[in-house]
Amino acid sequence: MDLLVTYLNIALLIFLAEFGDKSQLVCMTLSARYRALPVLVGSIAAFSALNLLAVLFGATISLYLPDALIFGLVGILFLIFGIQSLRAEDEEDEGELKMGRHLLLSVFTLIFLAELGDKTQLSVAGLAAVENTWVVWFAGTSALCVTTLLGVWVGRVLIQKLSIMWIHRGAGVLFIIFAGIAFWQLAQLVL
Repeated sequence: MDLLVTYLNIALLIFLAEFGDKSQLVCMTLSARYRALPVLVGSIAAFSALNLLAVLFGATISLYLPDALIFGLVGILFLIFGIQSLRAEDEEDEGELKMGRHLLLSVFTLIFLAELGDKTQLSVAGLAAVENTWVVWFAGTSALCVTTLLGVWVGRVLIQKLSIMWIHRGAGVLFIIFAGIAFWQLAQLVL
């Protein structure tokens, strides 16, 4: 019974911490533009891997990868996705769009880098230090799966309600804003 209570407490904490966070918004915008299944699978795989890293290595992961490198890579990826989205034409007649042949890998990399060292990953790392490691991993990953599912579902609903052109434009602006935030965080580290 104690493990169930621990699971529920951790899952609720991580869900509330991630709900409305940038990665959920990224999943929403990506699923509005690209096929939902690769976005969902890539995101969940990234969260699962991140949580595994967090529970195994805890907060020490930042010792191996400098924050400046992480923020720089995230900023570049967000900027590239933002420019791609802004340049996209109205393609409603083409059905679901593809992001090259590596959509799943692109989504995995984007979410992985964007969330590396994020508050939810650090929360999972801290919780793993005081609770059962595998319960923490399972609870944290379950919560992130739910927020990802919600983000993908909202993105798919948006595509039915709005012109794909407006979704592209909104996604482009959102990605560029996130790129700006990542570059600002990089500047804070360097300066």
